[in-house]
Amino acid sequence: MTRITRAAAAAVLACSLALPTAGAATAASSVPGATAGSPAPAVSSVPSARAAVLPAPTGPYAIGSTVLPLVDRSRTDPWVPTADGRALMVTLHYPAARSGGGRIAPYATREEARLLAAQLGPGVSGDVLARTRTHSRTDARPAPGRRPLVLLSPGFGVSRWTLTHLAEDLASRGYVVASVDHAYESYGISLPGGRTLTCVACTALDEGGVHGSVVTSTRAADMRYVLDRLTGARPAWKYADVIDRSRIGMAGHSIGGASAATAMAADRRIDAGIDMDGAFWEELPAEGLRGRPFMMLGTHDEMHLPGGTDTTWDRTWSALDGWKRWITVAGSEHFTFSDGPVIARHFGLPQPELPTERAVAVTRTYVAAFFDRHLLGLPRPLLDGPSPENPEVHFQHP
Repeated sequence: MTRITRAAAAAVLACSLALPTAGAATAASSVPGATAGSPAPAVSSVPSARAAVLPAPTGPYAIGSTVLPLVDRSRTDPWVPTADGRALMVTLHYPAARSGGGRIAPYATREEARLLAAQLGPGVSGDVLARTRTHSRTDARPAPGRRPLVLLSPGFGVSRWTLTHLAEDLASRGYVVASVDHAYESYGISLPGGRTLTCVACTALDEGGVHGSVVTSTRAADMRYVLDRLTGARPAWKYADVIDRSRIGMAGHSIGGASAATAMAADRRIDAGIDMDGAFWEELPAEGLRGRPFMMLGTHDEMHLPGGTDTTWDRTWSALDGWKRWITVAGSEHFTFSDGPVIARHFGLPQPELPTERAVAVTRTYVAAFFDRHLLGLPRPLLDGPSPENPEVHFQHP
């Protein structure tokens, strides 16, 4: 199995976006994994260059967005034990009562975008990346009704905002979506008060020999805490009553996708899960996922075809005991299932075979179909086998 380390994560980013890496993220000046400074707005008032625009969502709802900083002080952070608990940054996207009103939600802070851009090479501007235009409004009032909740976890080294096009699309279709940043596991996570956490976990895996299962098990605990704070007796979000606690799903990209399986095994509240192109770092328990549905969505190549280089997909497939699908997408690469194609195209980087529009459409269509079927109980024959509308999509183990 390929280790996902600091060097490997940077290499994956570079290969996926066809640029050499530009070096490690900026080191902390005092606390490990933290940089000091005043909070910078994510959007510049005078753009220095044209910003990208995320693809428009496809659902009928306008979208609201809010950011929740959370700290679980019942746990010691595995990467920085001296930290004051386990810090998480959560962005909620949800169906809004109406379009208009409120300001357009920012994509990322300048510091977050700068640290990721540094990994992608001199052709990528962190300032321009931070100004990427979203389609949600900050703190808009939710549309009436109770909604299923979908948790999203990003790939190792990247942040929650790299899944924004998917989060916004799911919200426009009627879901509440909680995208979670996990402390010290990203090149840059901005916290309230001006601190930015950098990737201490990258060094731990790369140089310290820490196994990737520490990441997936830690993220499973993170998601348990997020669920407690969103659906518990004293929720952290003032509109939490719109969440239907009986309908909860989780999806993730790369190691975030592997974490979906780990989180489901540990928490029965999560009803359905998706791994988008992530190697599994932990074996499922003997009882599998207790009959709950799971989908593996990945590249159609030597990595994630049956019998491929990533042998964890074959093992996990055999252990899944409920409804399951193994879907591969021709012409895709690792970051196809995130905002990566949009970022690569905007900065003029060489594209994979699958065009950006198709990468976005396929990811959105199959993720939404899965949750529609398993959280809403809607018929989605798209998941039953190949369709002429999506010739890039292949079903393994029919």
